[in-house]
Amino acid sequence: MIARALLAAVLLAVAGAAAADEALWQELRNGRGFVLLMRHATTDPGAGDPPGFRLEECPTQRNLSPAGREEARRLGESLARRGVKVDRVVSSPWCRCQDTARLAFGRVDETSPALGNLFGRGDASERQVREMRAKLRALGDANVAWVTHGSTIQALVGVAPAQAEVVVVRVRPDGVPQVRGRLPPP
Repeated sequence: MIARALLAAVLLAVAGAAAADEALWQELRNGRGFVLLMRHATTDPGAGDPPGFRLEECPTQRNLSPAGREEARRLGESLARRGVKVDRVVSSPWCRCQDTARLAFGRVDETSPALGNLFGRGDASERQVREMRAKLRALGDANVAWVTHGSTIQALVGVAPAQAEVVVVRVRPDGVPQVRGRLPPP
């Protein structure tokens, strides 16, 4: 009896999550003014970047793994297949973010230091969050993808996404992002 009740509760939770996911996809398909905060796709193992890395030299950084490159492609295909229109793609200057953006969307419209990696750079967090909020206030009703880092998304909205996960936000009139939902990695 208890096992049946637990199974029923699990099935209801799964059905509820699927309905919530579909509602978010529907909102994205039909809405304007969303920001897709995308964490870069899966990288070579490790955390942060090697000592002495340089932003202008991709081989000195931790980059996408072959699986991550495929993951980024699948993410872009999923958004396109679901009819999500993205007007502008903004990327962190790190190569793994730019590569994720190009593989998912076919382009990077702007590279912004405000979206830079905050891992191990807590001193920059407050300044970057102010810069990101200023950028958010200026977006208007465009749908924008920001390809960045988990630490940066967490500093902005308090969510720690998995690699290739998308945190969907809408911006309140005061420039504060409101999380609408999350799209899991493909």
